[in-house]
Amino acid sequence: MPYNPKVGDLISSLDTPSMIVDLDLMEQNIKELMSQLLPTGISIRPHSKTTKSAILAQKLIAAGAKGACVAKLSEAEVMCSKGLTDLLITCEIIGPAKVARLVELWTQNREIRIVVDSEEGARAIGSAIEKAGVEGQILTLVDLDVGLHRTGVQPGEPALRLARTVSELRHLKLIGVQGYEGHLQHMHGMEERKRLCLESMRILVDTAEVFRRDGHQIDVVTTGGTGTAEFCVTVPGVTEVQPGSFLFMDTDYRNAVGTKYSNSLTILATVISKQGPKSITIDAGLKSLTTDSGLAECKMPGYTYGVLGDEHGSLSWTDGADLKIGDQVEMIPSHIDPTINLHDCYYAHRNGTIEEIWPVDARGKVQ
Repeated sequence: MPYNPKVGDLISSLDTPSMIVDLDLMEQNIKELMSQLLPTGISIRPHSKTTKSAILAQKLIAAGAKGACVAKLSEAEVMCSKGLTDLLITCEIIGPAKVARLVELWTQNREIRIVVDSEEGARAIGSAIEKAGVEGQILTLVDLDVGLHRTGVQPGEPALRLARTVSELRHLKLIGVQGYEGHLQHMHGMEERKRLCLESMRILVDTAEVFRRDGHQIDVVTTGGTGTAEFCVTVPGVTEVQPGSFLFMDTDYRNAVGTKYSNSLTILATVISKQGPKSITIDAGLKSLTTDSGLAECKMPGYTYGVLGDEHGSLSWTDGADLKIGDQVEMIPSHIDPTINLHDCYYAHRNGTIEEIWPVDARGKVQ
């Protein structure tokens, strides 16, 4: 019979590596974020580049979120096909192939929001809509560089010039500004992270005000991530925040912001070889756990993970119980987003029993 885990199975019965979610911890993470941010009146638009899951986006909306963010157009295509419509695509859409796909998606879903950081990008989208013979205006935000230096137009005259260009294009409707302080998300030390975040927010809200004084209607000022959202919502003029990793967390975020949110997602692995009295091999290597933010950690303290290749990892220890061939261990990812992109589905459990199985709908959608 084909391998087919079902609701009601024990997680201990899963083949490995498998991505598992502790529902009690995940739900507590949602409660923690919503109870802190919703009373501020600021909209919460969680970033689905983390989960790549329409089911999880809907769970967050049910908990109080307003729509969702996606990073890429291909993610938006998947989410729209699953019934999500209120989406902000937070990365610039550049190139004829991608622009044509955007126009096709927008003709089917007029709630899609996009960002632009160049006149060339804005004009290309406006021209493509014009050539398609489609009426209407796509909701557009100016993406502002607030310190990350990754994307975003520079504040001041360049930003104002771009806002004027967008407003002049018949098929684009300027509704707001986006500024992502991604360089601060994993900064250690809350006070310094807060100070620098507030500096970035000042650039963002001041630019929004410059646009308004120039005659533009700016209703959306969107920003923030898991490491900074709590500071962003205190800034008058910010209307929306985009946290994503809070749902599952990883070791990199935990080390930076502490344990307010729990590591609710782990990769279940199996000991497949004994390589010494205090060293074993597990079946989770680079194809199961990413290493761009450091090495994963074993959920059981006292064990040190090492990479042995695509399919294999090691665990070594000096104290604690010896691990034996066939034992299962849970590994906490160091960077949650790219780790999730390696797996087909989540097995969501409560007290070790699978309650739900969620597909990673947008796995591999990087265009």
